[in-house]
Amino acid sequence: MLGLNPWLVSAVAGLGALLAAATLTEPLRRLALRRGYTDQPDARKAHDRPTPYLGGIAVAVATLGCAAAAALALPQDGATVGVLLACAALVAVLGLADDLRSLSIRARLGVEAAAAVTVVVWCGHPEVFGGWPDAVLAVGWILFTTNAFNLLDNMDGVVSTVTAVIAGFLCGAALAVGLTGIAAVMAALAGACAGFLFHNWHPARIFLGDAGSLFVGFLVSSVTVVLHRGDTAHSGFTSLLLITLVVTADTGLVMVARRRAGRPLLQGGRDHIAHRLRQLGLTVRQVTLVIGGFALMTCLAATLVMLRAFPGTVALITALTVTAVSGWLLLRVPVYTVPGADRTG
Repeated sequence: MLGLNPWLVSAVAGLGALLAAATLTEPLRRLALRRGYTDQPDARKAHDRPTPYLGGIAVAVATLGCAAAAALALPQDGATVGVLLACAALVAVLGLADDLRSLSIRARLGVEAAAAVTVVVWCGHPEVFGGWPDAVLAVGWILFTTNAFNLLDNMDGVVSTVTAVIAGFLCGAALAVGLTGIAAVMAALAGACAGFLFHNWHPARIFLGDAGSLFVGFLVSSVTVVLHRGDTAHSGFTSLLLITLVVTADTGLVMVARRRAGRPLLQGGRDHIAHRLRQLGLTVRQVTLVIGGFALMTCLAATLVMLRAFPGTVALITALTVTAVSGWLLLRVPVYTVPGADRTG
């Protein structure tokens, strides 16, 4: 078992998760339809027909099962992998509970915070200031990014595509630095999201739901923190920001737009990047490819920074400038004045 090739094990974990997610999703879709677990269309949502939302269970089960099996084959970092998977499973259960019976924001954040603290305390985190402020910053980063993924889940295939891209990059990065167990976890997550896309690609037959979006967001954000644990180099922080830039940019855009429009910050709406690109005339599939392509570019930039092939400061300034200019242009797209876009659900 110790002589197994980590690249091969990760590849098998990814392929296994892809097949498992693709297979499990259809029975879950039928179950959701029988039980009435569907996301109903309204003015704040992009879909126009009731759609089941238990797809996140397939992604979580496929990821956890294949990652756990890979961890047995690659015992390195076994404790870290165990904590990551256990906490991610807890967040998935939290999301499922929210799907079936809406939970309060306080309850959701409480469970998410407990899981994030466990990961940071047990698995480590980057060092910026030294001491406990670094742990607080890491927990805050995980909480913000987890819920940013949840907000990004507003159009067919977007979160699944973005997660597959980011997880694939993180798998390669973990393998490059010898974190083989974490690499297998990310390979499984990438594969599970790719398998789910067979059902979630437009027109989607099933959604991730909170169980899925919170699960993938928590696992990605936790691994970015663990991957840079103990890192004090500027390049480490830069790559961490670049990896999930597309997700944080969407949340930032929405917060700025709602603040300027005097709308409640936590109220759902069709004012995300995806909706604005649709207003510009792109199809749903084109929107998914554009957002996924942006995630791919920022991950490639993060790779160059981590390999010291490109200056971190230049990469970060360039990426933030492009993001800021793109955000400013997208803010000019009228989403609150189109029919139905400014109504509450």
